[in-house]
Amino acid sequence: MTWTVAPEPYDSPVAAALWRAYYTEVSDRWYLLHEGRRTDPAELEREIAARPGTDLAPPRGLLLVARYAGEPAGSAGIRLLDESTAELTRVFLYAGLRGKGGAALLVRAAEEAAHASGATRMILDTRGDLVEARALYARLGYTETARHNDDPHAEHWFTKPLTRPAAGRGRGPVSPRGAARPR
Repeated sequence: MTWTVAPEPYDSPVAAALWRAYYTEVSDRWYLLHEGRRTDPAELEREIAARPGTDLAPPRGLLLVARYAGEPAGSAGIRLLDESTAELTRVFLYAGLRGKGGAALLVRAAEEAAHASGATRMILDTRGDLVEARALYARLGYTETARHNDDPHAEHWFTKPLTRPAAGRGRGPVSPRGAARPR
């Protein structure tokens, strides 16, 4: 089976399904850990509606979707915060597809797209209970750094300098044509 990664409109049905799965998993994990319950369905709907992903629209953002054997499998988003800094967000793979290399592929594709847009460093935040995410970021060369936002759920902040993209990739706005398409 093979992986592909390509840009996806933030408001597509595929993006909506991945966002719902991502948010449900991370929200349920937090509530189960801290309150012994799953996310209230009404709260879940409010939060999903409040964060539709418009910040992942070009030219200042991009949503990438990984497909495994042609089926949507996960996502990663980037937001350009300033001329040199991009933020990595919404890194997610369906549970049944984890451990097959898709997460690293998504993060590297996001790094390439951010660098092609002019960013020289990537930042991100995550929670303490998302140990798999923290291990992935450390394995991919991210280092913990000081707090860079006021997200009340963030507990760990990471940064990584972005290196020159593969030969043939230029710099320009984040767009479907400028995004990485790993095979």
